[in-house]
This record gives sequence, structure tokens and C-alpha cells, in this order.
Amino acid sequence: MSDTNGNGEAKPVVVLEATEDGVATVLLDNPGLHNAISDVFIEEFTDILDDLAVADGVFAVLLRSTGKSFCAGADLNWMKRASSYSREENLEDAEAMGALLQKLCFLPKPTVALVQGPAYGGGLGIVSCCDVAVAVKSASFTLSEVKLGLLPATISPYVVRAMGLRAARRYFLTAERFDAAEALRNGLITEVVEDEAALEAAAQRYVELLRANAPGAVADSKQLIFDVIDRPIDDDLVAMTAARIADRRATEEGKEGIAAFLDRRKPSWKG
Repeated sequence: MSDTNGNGEAKPVVVLEATEDGVATVLLDNPGLHNAISDVFIEEFTDILDDLAVADGVFAVLLRSTGKSFCAGADLNWMKRASSYSREENLEDAEAMGALLQKLCFLPKPTVALVQGPAYGGGLGIVSCCDVAVAVKSASFTLSEVKLGLLPATISPYVVRAMGLRAARRYFLTAERFDAAEALRNGLITEVVEDEAALEAAAQRYVELLRANAPGAVADSKQLIFDVIDRPIDDDLVAMTAARIADRRATEEGKEGIAAFLDRRKPSWKG
């Protein structure tokens, strides 16, 4: 259950905190419950992602959390309610979570998760859906579902792709906790930093890297990854990738980028 604001209304637990200079910040903001996932969390986060997907001028999305935890997995009150649900009600809940993860993974903007504390269960799944994930060295991770007689089902497509088969087979089954260094080794996160000050510095570094790139090309490159992964390198794939670069060369961004390079000037998107 979330806190209330001064009017007695429920306080949002996921907010679009700011959009400045093309950078959107999404904040998981229920620190009293360790930013745990609930039906409200899913609904609010999904609505924000729907808005960001079509937001003009946004070239990067930072995902942050308040408090000690990044996201502690499922909210206990939500789990308690779900224990009395029918299969149909549980399926509806699970499909909503699955849709959220899919939207986050395929958001046509680059996403950077800034992990300042524990990311458990669904929280780990959220991290695995982001393009870049930076964690402080004190952060910890676990897939504890089997301890509860459950399984990490909706997050599994993203976690397995991030961590790889070998690591997933270990951590799905043992439910053991692992640290940021191990998360880096198995590919779940991109980078480990010393503390929250260094986390902020890393966020700004990635923002500046992304700012230098053509937004449409970034979105198309992200989609390209999903379109070529696990496909055989056959004639169809070769033809598809050739068509992609031909199409992009014909875009306004492609023409501007080449012209700027040849003229030794900044392209238009760099201002």
C-alpha cells in the first residue's frame, strides 16, 4: 500500500520525475516498502512507458529508485491478495506484469538503470530489461521465487538473455543472493561503481554518450539487436540487414550525419 499525499489521496509509487534537455527520469518512489511491485506499481509504470514511447525530444530514460532498495520484488500485501485469487485473476495480474516488462525492454529510447540497492525477483527482472545497468558495489541481487514455491516466469525471457543460460540455471534453482561484482561477471549489469555519487557521475556520462547520437538511429539499432538475435546467418538475414542500412542511409538523419561528417561539423541533433 502506498503513502498518501496531503489530500489523503494515494501517492504514486512510480513517477515520471522530470524530463529535461531530452532526458526523462522515471523514479520508483515507494521507499517505505522498498519500491516493491504491486498492481498499482505495474499500472503506473506501464502508463509512463506508454507516454515515453511516443514522447518527442526524449533521447534517454534514466530509471532510479528512492530509499535503500532499488526494488525488493513483489509487495507482500499484493502477494497476500493474490494467494486468494482464482487462476483467471492470477493470469490477469501476470499478463500485466509481462506487458510492463515487454514495454520496458522494447522501449524505443535507450534506458539506463541506476541500481543503488538490492534488486530482488521482479526488481532484478526490471534491471535485465534495461539497455544499460549501473550498480553500486554494495547492491545485491537474488531470484528467490523458488523459496516461495513460485518461479521467475514473466521475467525469465529477459533475465536469461541478460545473464546467459549457465548463470540462469544456477540462480533460478538455488535462489542464492549474489553481489554486484557477480552481476557484472554474468552480464546482468553493465558497470559497478563505488557509491551513489559515482552512480550519478556514471548516469551523466551515459547521458552525454547518448546525446551525441542520432535518436532515430539509436531506436533502429536497438530494434536491430532484437531482430537479429538467435537467428541463423542465412540469406534472409543478410538481405534484411542490407535493407536496413539502405533504408537508414535514405533517412534525413542518415543524410545529415554523413553530410556533417564530410563537412567536419556537428550534426543537427548535437545542437
